[in-house]
Amino acid sequence: MQSKKIQTLPLSPGIYFHKDSKGEIIYIGKASVLRNRVRQYFQSQRNMDKKTKALVSEIADTEWIETESEIDALFLEAEMVKRYMPRYNVLLRDDKSLIYVRIDMKSEWPYVSFTRNPLDDNAEYFGPFYNGFTVKKALRYLRKIFPYYTKPQNFSSKSDLDKHLGLSPNGLDNLAYKENLKKLISYIKGNRKSLVKKLEIEMKNSASRQDFETATQLRNKIFNLKELRKTIMFGDKEYLDISKDQALSDLTELFCLKKIPARIEGFDISHISGSNVVASMVVFKNGVSDRREYRKFKTRLEQNDDYANMKEVISRRFSDKNLKSWGTPDFILIDGGKGQLESASLVINNSVQKFLPIVGIMKEKEQIVISSAYGLENVNEKKLVELNGNIEKSHNYWIINLPVSSHIIKLFQRIRDESHRFAISYHSSIRTKKQTSSTLNDIHGIGPTTYKKLIKKFLSLKNMKDMPESEIAKIIGAKKAKLVKEYLNSV
Repeated sequence: MQSKKIQTLPLSPGIYFHKDSKGEIIYIGKASVLRNRVRQYFQSQRNMDKKTKALVSEIADTEWIETESEIDALFLEAEMVKRYMPRYNVLLRDDKSLIYVRIDMKSEWPYVSFTRNPLDDNAEYFGPFYNGFTVKKALRYLRKIFPYYTKPQNFSSKSDLDKHLGLSPNGLDNLAYKENLKKLISYIKGNRKSLVKKLEIEMKNSASRQDFETATQLRNKIFNLKELRKTIMFGDKEYLDISKDQALSDLTELFCLKKIPARIEGFDISHISGSNVVASMVVFKNGVSDRREYRKFKTRLEQNDDYANMKEVISRRFSDKNLKSWGTPDFILIDGGKGQLESASLVINNSVQKFLPIVGIMKEKEQIVISSAYGLENVNEKKLVELNGNIEKSHNYWIINLPVSSHIIKLFQRIRDESHRFAISYHSSIRTKKQTSSTLNDIHGIGPTTYKKLIKKFLSLKNMKDMPESEIAKIIGAKKAKLVKEYLNSV
């Protein structure tokens, strides 16, 4: 990288993108002072490890985005790494520090926690973050502004030091508490500016009602949010232009799409020998997974036939009701080969009036499969050659071979792996619930209605076993709680 360009780097927080000679993003990092951090890569390599030296040897250019605080840079870095998955971020990261923030907004009193393994438990997950220490530190600062719980609440406990320190909510009912958590989530998602504006409006409205106590609290939140700019943790332009995403750009050109596919949906089937058959639908918006849009399906028929299972799931996804509610995707990726693709294509062609691009991806060689009905006129052969790929005919299908290092294959792998993870997670949760159900049915006096209440609240037998009898009694009454605890303690 030219020294002149380094001098143009700002003395402010932000994230930076190292690129190789082909313009590919190979590493994304955050910095409290962009100029100082980037300059370090081009100084003495004496204390660098081999992996970092390899990274530096490939850097041909660097771009950056300024942020207003180091905490903003932290959350933006996670979002951009998730979008681009640069190879050196994967190579250089410490797997032990990979972490997600978990918030279960559907529980009565949600709490904020950290985990390395996201589950299909209806909670919201944010991340992954590649430095556990830093994200925990950031959440500690934010907790002073948006107080939250860090563990399930046992309100029978009299003393709460966190409450006295202003870290846990004090005097809020659960609705007000959840509104407070929504503001925290909004900040984590990068909406700091709009959040400050919203708080300013709320403050003015409270003052006009002469509710000066609330107005003062809101004023303090706004002040503390602005003070985060000065916080030492490790914008003007918060997100990259979607048109600059190389994977989406290549995908648009290769398949002759009329516009960049802002919404891509991925589907996968999971079961064991035809039992507990489920499917996942994951959604990637602008190249980044959007968990809020994920959907899961439990098939109506239990059958060891992935083609039929895929046909049922796609039929339900593209029903009139769901098309109206969820909209129509710009691109579809099926985890599987010719059979799964054919089952899905037949349904979509009959359900959607407009042309909808759909492909499959086979795991063995990471090959892209398209049906002959797709038409080779929808594949840009010039772009295929540019990407060092080729196309071959196989019965009524075309197979596109691209280098596994290509942006398109990397994007498809992310979508495929996420749809597979989500399907497996849902399948496992159903099996666990059935096992739990059969176990609780052994307790005389515990019927299906009681079981549903317990599993909805505690999710698993282990959680129930760890809970005090008094907590279970709040859900099903003291008499039945005693029966449950006695049984669980005996198994």
